[in-house]
Amino acid sequence: MRDFVQASDFFASFKSTERVYLLVRHAERPHITAADADYGAHVGLTDAGRERAVALGKMFPPEGDAVYYSSPVGRCMDTAKCIAEGRALAGCCGESQVAGSPDTGCAPGATLPEITPLAVLGHLYVKDYPSYLDVLNERFYQNICSWIDSDDHPAFYPLHERAEEVRKFMLEKGTARFNIFATHDAWVVPTLVHFCKMHFTPQRWMNYLTGIAFVVNSDGFERVVPVTGMESGWLEF
Repeated sequence: MRDFVQASDFFASFKSTERVYLLVRHAERPHITAADADYGAHVGLTDAGRERAVALGKMFPPEGDAVYYSSPVGRCMDTAKCIAEGRALAGCCGESQVAGSPDTGCAPGATLPEITPLAVLGHLYVKDYPSYLDVLNERFYQNICSWIDSDDHPAFYPLHERAEEVRKFMLEKGTARFNIFATHDAWVVPTLVHFCKMHFTPQRWMNYLTGIAFVVNSDGFERVVPVTGMESGWLEF
């Protein structure tokens, strides 16, 4: 089983001829309680989560353009914005200057790039939404793990087939050197299981700002790297 690579190490070894397509979980949020009638849809980021997302953006190489796609859920949109802000603060003029932040050397009056919401990033593996609501209602992580282990659940697509479609979607959608897709843990986990043979349980889950990077060089060769912007890619419960 592979382990997560620190984002700082990952980007330090990044070559100028490579492109990256990063599927990443949003930054830290408050705990979602069982009493939340919206299943956490309106739960945002913590201050620490925002800071860590900005710090992750600063780890990206400054050279090269970036595009940002996100689940429409606010915490994912904000995560993408914070990553973009981090790139700007690190001096990436391709991102642009952040209003009210120290001068990064970018053109005066520049703004951060647009974050494009994509509904599909909110439900990448969901096949039947009414069945998925049942999963949200009770034993969410147990149901996700049961689907992953058996590859059979009425709420979800077949895992391995769908993971390949997710990868194809990302490679076709991304148009820049850095292509960021901010989403949720429930959709990053099965992608990691398929491509990296990683194993998750409700007691050992993936961390915030953690995900999977598809890296493509100028010859079309592709490598897959599990990446984390945290001290560890794992959460232990």
